[in-house]
Amino acid sequence: MKILNTEKSVDTFFKHLYEASHKALFLDYDGTLAPFREDRRNAHPYPGISELLKRLIKAPHIRLVIISGRWTRDLLPLLPLDEQPEIWGSHGLERLRPDGSYEIESMDEEPLNGLVTADEWIEGAGLAAHCEKKPGCLAIHWRGQDEQGVAEIRRKVQSKLPLIAEGWGLSLNEFDGGIELRVPGKDKGDAVTTTLNEMDKGTVAAYLGDDFTDESAFMAIKGRGMGILVREDYRPTAADLWLKPPDELVNFLSHWIS
Repeated sequence: MKILNTEKSVDTFFKHLYEASHKALFLDYDGTLAPFREDRRNAHPYPGISELLKRLIKAPHIRLVIISGRWTRDLLPLLPLDEQPEIWGSHGLERLRPDGSYEIESMDEEPLNGLVTADEWIEGAGLAAHCEKKPGCLAIHWRGQDEQGVAEIRRKVQSKLPLIAEGWGLSLNEFDGGIELRVPGKDKGDAVTTTLNEMDKGTVAAYLGDDFTDESAFMAIKGRGMGILVREDYRPTAADLWLKPPDELVNFLSHWIS
């Protein structure tokens, strides 16, 4: 555990947490609760995490929210929980509530047409096996490829996707292990802000994430709680604290229960 923001004290944070009547715990999934896997369907949580999540869902006064870049329907099979938590999927475009009700952000036609164009190009470029399709987004993955394979996928992607992004008003963003072409608008920070605005002003909150896509959430939680970077290797971040999984992650989540 390493404090990145010297104005933040972990002891003070947990003191406020214990005293607060309302708490919000926001958790990214891939790279945070679960290690990355070449086959994303096998990216199950670190040992002990599922049991902690089950206890956190039942804990009084804690609102547990998972915010992921995954499509919600792809994430649910990886969460073997007795009760479904609140989930924001596709970087905040989708919202699945604990009661099963589902919402998805409306999207303009032009960027959606751009995704169709990109999907057709991806097929023709021989990248379909590396492409993940989800609402408002196409993600090209190169995790598990050797150096030459990564370079070849990057070369193909950079030859076309920036032009499509510019022509149809899409955003093109790299993440840990690939690149995404996305409909602009919502991000993980919007999901954090929306949720906190629904809660008591005195809510104490934390957001745990690992990737560049989590930076908007680290920024959104400032003034309301603590942003926590969860990854084996450090990278520049707006987070206040750096934890190495799985042991420091398990310890941090256990504090919430105690």
